[in-house]
Amino acid sequence: MFKGVRKMSVRRFAKNLSKYLCGKRILPQGISKDNSLSSIIENSMLAYNAGRIREACHLLQERYSQKDVTIGVSLAGALTPAGLGPSAIIPLMNYGYIDWISSTGANMYHDIHFAFNLPLHQGSHLFPDKELREQNVIRIYDVVGDYQGVLMKTDSILKQILTRKEFQKEMGTQEFYHHLGKVMDEFEKKNMLHEVSILAAAYRNGIPVFTSSPGDSTIGMNISGLEDFCRILGLKKFKLKINPSIDVREATAIVLDAKLSKRKTGVILVGGGSPKNFMLQTEPQIQEILRIPEAGQDYFIQITDARPDTGGLSGATPSEAVSWGKVDPGKLEETVIVYADSTIVLPLMTSYILQRAPQKGLKRLYDRREELSEKYCEEFIKHFKRKAPAEFKDLAARLS
Repeated sequence: MFKGVRKMSVRRFAKNLSKYLCGKRILPQGISKDNSLSSIIENSMLAYNAGRIREACHLLQERYSQKDVTIGVSLAGALTPAGLGPSAIIPLMNYGYIDWISSTGANMYHDIHFAFNLPLHQGSHLFPDKELREQNVIRIYDVVGDYQGVLMKTDSILKQILTRKEFQKEMGTQEFYHHLGKVMDEFEKKNMLHEVSILAAAYRNGIPVFTSSPGDSTIGMNISGLEDFCRILGLKKFKLKINPSIDVREATAIVLDAKLSKRKTGVILVGGGSPKNFMLQTEPQIQEILRIPEAGQDYFIQITDARPDTGGLSGATPSEAVSWGKVDPGKLEETVIVYADSTIVLPLMTSYILQRAPQKGLKRLYDRREELSEKYCEEFIKHFKRKAPAEFKDLAARLS
């Protein structure tokens, strides 16, 4: 009896052993001067967070590259001042691996310096900040710029742009950035620059850009300043109002359209914060507010340096996101977290995709903005009325 049990245990152990030891053997060849960056990622980055970078690249190549996958990218942290726009983000946009963007307003503000041809410089995090202040030099860690020649000049040009006719209405940030991107495209051409502004590239490619906290940036500060200027002087021509509720609807409409059309959705979360939450909350908006049954995002890649155990959203894992309906519980194997500096990882991933993955066609989702919004509203009323008739009737009576 005991001999039989022992034999069964040995067989089971051997089966489990083969399960755990079936991965590729770690025995890489030495890196040579002829190796491409993608081959180094493939053959030399085998474990720890280097291994997670390789897994993220594989997920992009194998899943995100499919034509039916709508890819959202969130951008948090000071990426554009470091030049990540021209070096990595715009190439991914042009290659079809970014269909819509959720970004901090600060990233978009610093993006427009590039279109205006106002330079930021490599510096040092050891520069004395008291002296920098005295010399009118601003510092973002080891990136420096002329306060008057970059920030103040950007603000001056931006205020003039915001007085243009197309901005004089209430709108969401998607429409706002589209208009601003058109102007940035004009500035790129005027300054004989090529592919330096994310907003200009978004305009050309029909890629929606959102900022969930539009007042939390120097763009928002300039809008507020113009509004105060007109209010104090009794002027009435400035009518720009940013309505975040429009953004919630229009961003969710992108994901809802993909799901209703039986297409997949994937996210690439560069950093965390509000852009990450805004991108992921599209699923709870569908499930919780519209009352439409849905499983969550199909694919998930995050680059972060935030810990999950502090409870912050920036470090929250995809498995935690499952509990909120943000990520499909059946797709957790299709998720990767890279714990590393995004300014290191994003260029590596971009290089790998350009070298190893097929180019995708542009979805030009901005061109469908009104259509998608109308579809969202139709689905909202239809499902809310059917799923919660008493609440629907009560709210309609209260608000009529």
